[in-house]
Amino acid sequence: TFFLHFLNVHFPSNILFYLIFYLNFVGLWGLINKESFAQEKISGIRTDPMLLFTFLGFILALLSLMGCVGALRENMCLLRTFSAVVLVLVVAQVLAVVVLYSLQGQIEDYLRSGMLAAMVRYQNDLDLRFITDEIQMGLQCCGADTYRDWGINVYFNCSAPGVQACGVPPSCCIDPLENGTVWNSQCGVGAQKLDEFSAQSVIFLGGCMGSISRWIEQHSGVIVTVVIILLGVQILTLFITAHLLQKIRWSRMLSCLFWRQTV
Repeated sequence: TFFLHFLNVHFPSNILFYLIFYLNFVGLWGLINKESFAQEKISGIRTDPMLLFTFLGFILALLSLMGCVGALRENMCLLRTFSAVVLVLVVAQVLAVVVLYSLQGQIEDYLRSGMLAAMVRYQNDLDLRFITDEIQMGLQCCGADTYRDWGINVYFNCSAPGVQACGVPPSCCIDPLENGTVWNSQCGVGAQKLDEFSAQSVIFLGGCMGSISRWIEQHSGVIVTVVIILLGVQILTLFITAHLLQKIRWSRMLSCLFWRQTV
């Protein structure tokens, strides 16, 4: 029984700990990086997408605590609830993998449409701007399929009257930081007017959809391995919890029989 307690508490909790830490770290990093806790922005924090990561981290923390307390206290109600939630999560993850694999083409179209929509609202939605900038800087890309896609934005369109006309966001620039310290918000001005040969020394020419596809292909082995490990750990946790529940049930039955015999 002690060995089952050890496995049920320590083995899954190590992976859950790192997952909880990662989700909370990403969520808090996004909120801090966007200055969402600033006084003038705190009113809109409820709609911040980065809250999803911290919320998931909080839910996983509660789930992990439920499993640990249930195993240590031999609380069958907590263990059954823990098993039910984990089972629902496993089924949901398997369905998500099947849907993602079978609808790859449609998902790519949805991603392209979503990115184009984010580009249209780039100046008006700080959350979409943050996500778009992080994608473009992280994957070293510009636009959905090409840097000229930014013409869909009313401010970056070549017919716009402002200084941003025919430009791209600074996150498209190869070197948006002057001397490595100062963010140059004007580095992408007029980039759409340049031919590809001239533009390649200033901005990234390739679109982000191609970069995302290449990144997934290059890391497909790692992604599959991580998915298998996560599902395997959760399924193993279900078996361990079920076995622990059976041991607790038998232990209580034997205790009850022993008590009756002594009485």
